[in-house]
Amino acid sequence: MENKTEFKKELGLLNATSLVAGSMIGSGIFIVTAAMARDVGSAAWILVIWLVTGLLTMSAALSYGELAGMMPNAGGQYVYIQRAYGKLMSFLYGWTVFSVIQTGVIAAVAVAFANYTAVFIPELDKTLLEIGSYTINLKQVLAIVSIVLLTFINTKGVNSGKKIQLLFTVAKLFALFALIILGLYVGLQTDILSHNFENMWEASKTVLEEDGSLTVTKLSGIALLGAMGATIINSLFSSDAWNNVTFIATEIKDPKKNIPRSLFLGTLIVTVIYILANLAYLALLPIGGSPEDAGVLGKGIMFATDDRVGAAAANIILGNVGVFVMAGLIMVSTFGCNSGIILAGGRLFYAMSQDGLFFKQAGELNKNNVPEKALWFQCLWASVLCLSGKYGDLLTYATFASLLFYILTIYGIFILRKKEPNAERPYKAFGYPFVPILYIVITSLICITLLIYDTRNTGLGLGIVLLGIPIYYITQRKSE
Repeated sequence: MENKTEFKKELGLLNATSLVAGSMIGSGIFIVTAAMARDVGSAAWILVIWLVTGLLTMSAALSYGELAGMMPNAGGQYVYIQRAYGKLMSFLYGWTVFSVIQTGVIAAVAVAFANYTAVFIPELDKTLLEIGSYTINLKQVLAIVSIVLLTFINTKGVNSGKKIQLLFTVAKLFALFALIILGLYVGLQTDILSHNFENMWEASKTVLEEDGSLTVTKLSGIALLGAMGATIINSLFSSDAWNNVTFIATEIKDPKKNIPRSLFLGTLIVTVIYILANLAYLALLPIGGSPEDAGVLGKGIMFATDDRVGAAAANIILGNVGVFVMAGLIMVSTFGCNSGIILAGGRLFYAMSQDGLFFKQAGELNKNNVPEKALWFQCLWASVLCLSGKYGDLLTYATFASLLFYILTIYGIFILRKKEPNAERPYKAFGYPFVPILYIVITSLICITLLIYDTRNTGLGLGIVLLGIPIYYITQRKSE
């Protein structure tokens, strides 16, 4: 079916970079360091994990630049996978993006937005429905409302989406830099940072038992590598969604140049911010602490209330008002993050529909030149996920599945170099073949570690991917 309307090239390098950075910075940076502190218990190893995460993300982004330059089409990564591996593999990617990667992250980020809104409006904790252990509360309803609102804004054209994306990205970058500068200024006037780095390479895992006691296990060698491989899922989640800019390639001006550039600039900006933010946390709060302590310093990073390390840091800088300032920042951050993810996702499902691999209606553009129905399909499923999974479960399913397809996509560079040696490549993968190979090896080891240490959640993530195989053959048979 041909469309009377076409995508409009409305996005420049600044917009594309703001989409990369804005989609990456959600709620993770303000929360996940607490879990990482419990898992490795060492200032140096925490920073190493964040640095490795940043380098992995940047090396993947630099590798994707080659594919983006070759194929500046709507759907991005989905298109790259299809060209390298064929229709089945691209369907599995699209199916997983729809079932858990894109929609799962949208749901998780929306739930985080609602959780922090509840700091200002405690009534949001009120339960609306209770059936056994299953409950629906006002926070889940607010999460869904935020998804519906952002979807509606994005149906009004890419111009509306780009304005809200740029506004929220600039606001949260400004607020994050303020947190980092103030945090380091206040923190460096104490001896907390030097204390955290006294035995900086001594790693340990801290477990809070059901009776309230703490079990601390020293880590070294293989045990330390295993703990780092398992906990890096937290920082990887916080750094995910950088690939979303590839989904909207047909709406970017001079995409062969601007997509690779935006991938590099966006991931670099976020990597620097994340490492500096963690330095600020380590300057303000001791790593260890007690879950029973009433004070922010006494709880430390490990046992910050509800893992809200960012809020605890803001409390040290600004006093009690800091909790509200941080809650406001995270509301801005998560709202802006979901704006970009929602904008981009619809384009991938549009591309799938054009290939006969998704609902036919999703392949239509509305009068504003956007795939409105694809956006609403995405909205509907993300809303269902808001009512079902826990934040941590969605995080693990989505991030593990993402890693599998990042590995496949980057290996696709090698396949296409062999299969299509003469294809136009305006940009070539940085450090080829060493950087892409290093990414594939390290990320594969992380996936294996996750399967060992978090078998249930990662197994479910893998199961969702494999479930796409029978669905593909059933839908293809029906279409034939």
